Amino acid sequence: MKKVFLKSLPAFAMIVAAIFASSCTKEKFSVGGAITEAADSLLYFENMSLNGPVVVDSARLTAEGTFSFSDNAPEAPEFYRLRIAGQVINLAVDSTEQITVKALFPTMASGYEVEGSEECLTVKELAQKQIALQQQINQTFANPAYSFKDETEVIDTLVENYKNDIRSNYIYKAPMRASSYFALFQTVNTGGLSRLIFNPRTSKSDVDAFAAVATSWDVYHPKAKRGENLHNIAIEGMKTIRLIRANESKTIDASKVDISNIIDITLADNKGNVRKLSELRGKVVMLDFHLFASRESTERIMALREVYNKYHAQGFEIFQVSVDPDEHFWKTQTAALPWICVHESQTDNGATLMKYNVQSVPTFFLLDKNCVPHKRDVQISDIDAEIKSLL
Repeated sequence: MKKVFLKSLPAFAMIVAAIFASSCTKEKFSVGGAITEAADSLLYFENMSLNGPVVVDSARLTAEGTFSFSDNAPEAPEFYRLRIAGQVINLAVDSTEQITVKALFPTMASGYEVEGSEECLTVKELAQKQIALQQQINQTFANPAYSFKDETEVIDTLVENYKNDIRSNYIYKAPMRASSYFALFQTVNTGGLSRLIFNPRTSKSDVDAFAAVATSWDVYHPKAKRGENLHNIAIEGMKTIRLIRANESKTIDASKVDISNIIDITLADNKGNVRKLSELRGKVVMLDFHLFASRESTERIMALREVYNKYHAQGFEIFQVSVDPDEHFWKTQTAALPWICVHESQTDNGATLMKYNVQSVPTFFLLDKNCVPHKRDVQISDIDAEIKSLL
C-alpha cells in the first residue's frame, strides 16, 4: 500500500501544480489609483453580488492615498465598488480593464475621476444624476413653504422626469450595457430607507424597462445570472401589474368610495389588532413616525406623553408608526404607551413611509378631523396652537 501511494505522489503533485498554474494565469482586471485626504482610512474593494456586497480586498491608505486591487475577469458584466465608510465609488467591469480612479475622500462619491473604462464613466454620470435627484428631494422636504400636497406633487414630478431621462438616454439607447443594468437599481433615500427609483411592482413602464434590459442581456450575455435575475423581476412585475389592473377594473359600490382625501394606513398594533388610520375620523390626529432604537427616543416619547395627556380628553389622538427592524424590541418599548402604536415591518418595504413621502425619522404630521394632512412638523412652530386650532 505504501509503494502505491509513493508512485501516485508525482502524478498528484503534477495535478496540483497544473491547477495552481491555471489559477495564476487566469485573466484579471485591476483597479488602482489614489484617494487623498484619507490617511489611515480603510479602503474596501467590494463585489456588488446579487446577494449584497462581498469584500474582495482592502487596504489601509497612507498620506499619498495610493491603492491597487485586482480580481478575476468576469464572464459577463459585473459590479464593484470602492468604499471608505459611507462614501462609495461604483464601478462596472466586463473584461480585463485596467481602471484608474482618483479622488479626494470628502467628496469621493461625486467628484472622482475614472479612466480605462467607458462603462465606469457612464456609471459615474448616472451616480451624479442620482445624487442631484436626492438633493432636490431633500430640498423639497426642507422647504417650509410647501404643503403636504405640494411636496408629493413636486417629488413625483422630479422622480418621473428623472426616469424619463434615464429611460431615453441610457436604458433604451443601449440596453445591453452594464450601465443600463446599473440604472435599473438606483435608489433614493426616504425615511432612512433606500427604495428603487424604477419600481417594477407599481409601474408598467418600469416593468418594460426591466424587460428591455433582460431581453438584451439574453443576446449579449447569455446564461448570465444577472440576466436571469432581470427576467425574474420583470415576470413578477408583470404579474403584479396585471393584478392591480384587474382590481381597478372591478365595479365598486359608489357608496363605499372614499373621496375625503385620506391617505389611509392599515397596520397591526402592539397587541396584534389591525388598526386603520381612517377609523380616527372625528379626532385631531398626530400621525407620528418613530424609531425606538434611536438615542433621542426616550426624550421624544416623554414630550409626546405631555401633549397626549393635555389634549386627549378633548379629541386628540396619536397614531404612531414604528419603523424599528426588531419587532420584539418595539413591542416591549410600547407596552405601556396609551396611544395607538403600529409597526411597519421590513417586508412592507417602507410602503407607509412612501405614502407620506417621509424623508427622515422621527417626524410627524397633524391631521384634521377628516384625517387629511394639515401640516408636517417642519411647518409647525407652536404645537399647542396648531392642535387647539383643529380641535
